[in-house]
Amino acid sequence: MTDPAPALAALPGRDRPLKIWDISPAVDEHSEVFPGDTAYSQQLHFSLSPDCPVNVNRITLSPHTGAHADAPLHYASGEPAIGAVDLLPYLGPCRVIHCLDGGPLVEPAHIAHALDLLPARVLLRTARVASQSWASFSAISPGTLALLATKNIVLVGIDTPSVDAANSQDLPCHHLLLRHGLRVLENLVLNDVPEGDYELIALPLKLMRVDASPVRAILRELP
Repeated sequence: MTDPAPALAALPGRDRPLKIWDISPAVDEHSEVFPGDTAYSQQLHFSLSPDCPVNVNRITLSPHTGAHADAPLHYASGEPAIGAVDLLPYLGPCRVIHCLDGGPLVEPAHIAHALDLLPARVLLRTARVASQSWASFSAISPGTLALLATKNIVLVGIDTPSVDAANSQDLPCHHLLLRHGLRVLENLVLNDVPEGDYELIALPLKLMRVDASPVRAILRELP
């Protein structure tokens, strides 16, 4: 798992560099995926040698590996693939809201303390140590997502594998995302990220026929 300790990024004209938090888990053969989904694998395709000037790997993985952005195509046929969605929701001011130890679902009462002057992006930290495991995790209640949708947000993120419960078959939160035109990030690592406002940068790849994309998600301290 990626070390959540902040890095420093220089910004022209500032005496003090801005802090950066890497909120992406490591991606390798240990990455968990939904049971039955494609596990990560890697092979050396070209190998550095006297006859070859480079190493080049071949990788196989689910687009839902690690920190990732779901496309509307993931939960509704005929909707846009991830390469066709607007990038604006994945870049800009966001708020990390702590809703720790809340149980299997994040309910409206767990986030009520942090909704004033809400920026357009919300990341929910549900665990003291982020879980990338499908064995046990917190999801979002439909009531909470419906409440957030009234706040004119464009994106919601969470530090667990899904906004819906692992055993959900009707995926109510995913369909609320579709209804309200919201984008989503899942599998974030928010360990030790203080509650508060940041700049989010988490751009998906331009995969034109795919239902999701891994992202390298970071938070940057606001100037």
